[in-house]
Amino acid sequence: MRSVAFNLSSPKSTELVLLGVVWCFIFPYNSKQDQSQQCKLIPGSMTLPVLEKKGDIILGGLFSLHDMVVEPSLSFTSSPPPEQCTRFNFRTFRWMQTMIFAIEEINRDGKLLPNITLGYRIYDSCSTPHQALKAAMELVGSERSSEVEGETQSKGTCRGTIPALIGDGGSTQSLVVARFLGVFHVPQVSYFSSCACLSDKKSFLLFKNYVDALVQLVMHFGWTWVGVIAGDDAYGLGGANIFADEVRKLGACVALHEVIPKNRAQTTISSIVSKIRSSGARVILVFAVEQDAAALFDEVLREGLTGIQWLASEAWSTAAILSTPKKHHHILQGSMGFAIRRAHIPGLQEFLLHLHPSSPDALGDPFLIPFWEEVFQCRLGVQAEGQEHNIEGKPPCSGAEDLGSVTNIYSDVSQLRISYNVYKAVYAIVHALKAMRSCVKGNGPFPQQACPDEDNIQPWQFLHYIQGVEYLNSFGDETKFDENGDPAAMYDLVNWQLRPDGEMELVTIGKFDETTTGGKQKLQIQEHIIEWNGNQTEIPLSVCSSICPPSTRKAIRPNFPICCHDCVVCTAGEISNQTDAIECVRCLSEFWSNAERTACIPKQVEFLSYSSTMGITLMAISLIGSFCTCVVAFIFSCHRATPIVKANNSELSFLLLFSLTLCFLCSLTFIGRPTEWSCMLRHTAFGITFVLCISCVLGKTIVVLMAFRSTLPGINVIKWFGPAQQKAIITFCTLVQVIICAVWLVVAPPTPHQLMPRKSIILLCSEGSPVAFALVLSYIGLLACLCLVLAFLARKLPDNFNEARLIAFSMLIFCAVWIAFVPAYIKVFAILASSYGLLGCIFAPKCYIILLRPEKNTWKHLMSKSATDKF
Repeated sequence: MRSVAFNLSSPKSTELVLLGVVWCFIFPYNSKQDQSQQCKLIPGSMTLPVLEKKGDIILGGLFSLHDMVVEPSLSFTSSPPPEQCTRFNFRTFRWMQTMIFAIEEINRDGKLLPNITLGYRIYDSCSTPHQALKAAMELVGSERSSEVEGETQSKGTCRGTIPALIGDGGSTQSLVVARFLGVFHVPQVSYFSSCACLSDKKSFLLFKNYVDALVQLVMHFGWTWVGVIAGDDAYGLGGANIFADEVRKLGACVALHEVIPKNRAQTTISSIVSKIRSSGARVILVFAVEQDAAALFDEVLREGLTGIQWLASEAWSTAAILSTPKKHHHILQGSMGFAIRRAHIPGLQEFLLHLHPSSPDALGDPFLIPFWEEVFQCRLGVQAEGQEHNIEGKPPCSGAEDLGSVTNIYSDVSQLRISYNVYKAVYAIVHALKAMRSCVKGNGPFPQQACPDEDNIQPWQFLHYIQGVEYLNSFGDETKFDENGDPAAMYDLVNWQLRPDGEMELVTIGKFDETTTGGKQKLQIQEHIIEWNGNQTEIPLSVCSSICPPSTRKAIRPNFPICCHDCVVCTAGEISNQTDAIECVRCLSEFWSNAERTACIPKQVEFLSYSSTMGITLMAISLIGSFCTCVVAFIFSCHRATPIVKANNSELSFLLLFSLTLCFLCSLTFIGRPTEWSCMLRHTAFGITFVLCISCVLGKTIVVLMAFRSTLPGINVIKWFGPAQQKAIITFCTLVQVIICAVWLVVAPPTPHQLMPRKSIILLCSEGSPVAFALVLSYIGLLACLCLVLAFLARKLPDNFNEARLIAFSMLIFCAVWIAFVPAYIKVFAILASSYGLLGCIFAPKCYIILLRPEKNTWKHLMSKSATDKF
């Protein structure tokens, strides 16, 4: 709540009754009527109880000493009876006594206003706007009517002048009074009103400082699902609306927004409690005066609603009506809210306890009797004029009652917050009066540098000086006002904590200081000393949906507030490393999400390495094949003089065994991390070695075919296929492949290449030029097909000297294997499989005869007719 506020706004929609009264004030008599028919107030119809003290300068005071008014039944046939105020408020009575204490302290000191005595005229607004308006009209009207009747002092004195009004304690009452006083330019200094309508002359919408503190509090603790309960008045409705708008701008949501009716009907409040329960909100702001808040918490208690973290507006953040009764302790324990700064005023408690009905100062005090009777629950023999007291059932007061023997909120000076504001309001007015009296003629602030008339204070002149007040009081606090009449916002953040003795203690856990500079936060909180509702030490969670953990993102629910969402796990390849992420971040192409979806990690690089199981297996198969080929070559070398070796062209056999060894070793180039050199080597070595191998097979096939065809009459072609011609055929066929590979390496050689599937990077060798790669394979296929055709033509030759069938079978295996391969890894299997096919089909039968059937390795067996006929 703003501690001090001015208002000079003119009435825009003031009630009709107000306009009639103002007319009488401005026009005291009609020129066409005589003096006996002057327009004036009817004293009996507007007289209210007033506590007053004479002085050279009179300060007005307005306090809500009662919480409500019992409305009389109006018949409109007779004068209405005086309205009866009920439910005496000890806290507000202390505020009023603080004003009197400050005035007497200033009079006693005499330094601020030497030779000037301050007086006061104090009314009770009974916490209702129309009662506050009546009091304001009497406060101004008493001066005006006395002027009409000629009862005022001579113009040489300022007695009876009211330069300013201190009050009221509620924004709604202050608003009504401010509109009325604005007609007469009388400044109003409110000690407990925060509604911006008292300072913003153009709009009635902004609670600038206090709401900003509440919003920062909500954002500080991460509450995004907050309920708002407002009182049905200018203070509650305005503050709650602005709070709701501000938190929405910052991304939070309002779970519910309800209004406590002024009649405080139980059915309506019960409905509010039910909505709180069903909303799921754990944090509820109650922006209402203490009476409305008490009605809400009574219903909360009745319905057993617990587990709510209540946030208090300053109207009830330190209210004893809620903190003192133990019935509210278990539901309000842990509550927090901003309160006006606290101070200790020396001598105030003694002044409060010195009050007694028998003291001379109590004479004519219409508020002391109901206060005394309420404190001691007894009845005094004196009844104030215009007041009715329900004294049935109360014993007479003995006269020995002592306020020091009673513990209540009136005598409790441990939380002097509003009282301190009242104290500062009085001193602010006095400092303004001092500045006014210090004006130097010829250097004044008004037209023609005029100074105000000290003996005839005009409220509009006084307003100029009070707006410029700036002083440092005895407590070290600076008091000054901005252009709207508002002081700098400084609040204590209080936390309701239960003491071991069961009493509620208001512990200051932080502060909000609008004047903070130098990069410091306006809101400062000591979180380690906070006690939350339910005596919890962890910050309560109040969200519509659970906080989305890392690895997930928020997905807004259709037709729900923005704070209500689902948590969706990031898809593979995307991550989220923060809570409540709006979207997942896709990893770069070289990275992949980890299993938790919280970080991008480098993709696993895959290639056919020597250390992998597959690499070891292929390497073993390749080396075994090379070894087997060498063994066959050794066997042929040891038995090269035997008929079976000689009969199968031993030179081509050894050359074929050499080429097969190269084919087996060629597969090793496909193992290991691909590099530029390894990519060029593996493809060219594969193409050349296999052409060499197929060329040897082709040469053997041609020799076998031509050898038997030359035995036919008239045919002598064997002379064209001797050893030299065979070597020329093999050299020519291989040279063609060498030329193709050389052109390939020059034009577009194979290079390392990366394939990036979802979770890994596969390192391969790209072919470089697809045409060249196709030519290499096509040439190998062409030679293989040619071998297959020639071997097929020689299939019926005598089997003793004919290995064409074995060559044909090996070529079928070769072609089948190479037609089946496509990816790189299968290419290695194709190389090994075709090499083993050639080795096994061509040389295995011969090794079998050489090693296991040596009796067949004779010329006689090879040339026998039976053997020939067998086939």
